Amino acid sequence: MKILALETSAKSVSVAVTEDGVPLASSYQNTGLTHSRTLMPLLDAMLTSSGLELQDMDALAVAAGPGSFTGLRIGVSALKGLAWAAEKPCCGVSTLEAMARNLAHMDALIVCAMDARRNQVYNALFRARGGALERLTPDRAIGIEELAKELADISAETGKIVVGDGAQLCYTGLLERGVSCTLAPAALRMQNAVGVALCAGEMVRRGETTSARDLVPVYLRLSQAERERLAKGLKITVD
Repeated sequence: MKILALETSAKSVSVAVTEDGVPLASSYQNTGLTHSRTLMPLLDAMLTSSGLELQDMDALAVAAGPGSFTGLRIGVSALKGLAWAAEKPCCGVSTLEAMARNLAHMDALIVCAMDARRNQVYNALFRARGGALERLTPDRAIGIEELAKELADISAETGKIVVGDGAQLCYTGLLERGVSCTLAPAALRMQNAVGVALCAGEMVRRGETTSARDLVPVYLRLSQAERERLAKGLKITVD
């Protein structure tokens, strides 16, 4: 089973193809260029150089959130277009679960962290054992103070490892609050499309695919513009 995946949830952008859980090709950039400029050329170059085609894929996947509102829209919109044209099933993968997949080989408590601004991180906790992940919390936006209190109450025979583009922020905040933890290695810290594809493979096996029409981003909270409209007593949707 071949799966094509896109990852645009933060500053980096990546694309990948896996087959039965094994990466066949991938490409990654973290150069500060906008995803609208880099995503499709990155995808086209990867497919061309690897001799793969969109029609070879059994399913298409994208990191659907949480993450940057603009980044998620770009990734989800691109995948919807590809899937619609190729008539392929889709998987909207949790960004946090995909980044935890990088460390599934570790026996540890995985603390996923993306900078959500406003003194919060997008977070989920997973326990990694023998290559498998056990989800301990839902995806959520949480303050570092609250997260530190929660982690202090969780017993872990093994260590706590912080992963994600917000890992440094979270790691520093946790240490300041007396929570012992380590940073994931730099090469495994950032979210990437290989993790998205691996998670999607499990979703396909469970029958958790969706159509291009029904694929949507998962933001977890309102955008700044939506919050400002609500503060003014205005609606955020059109009747």
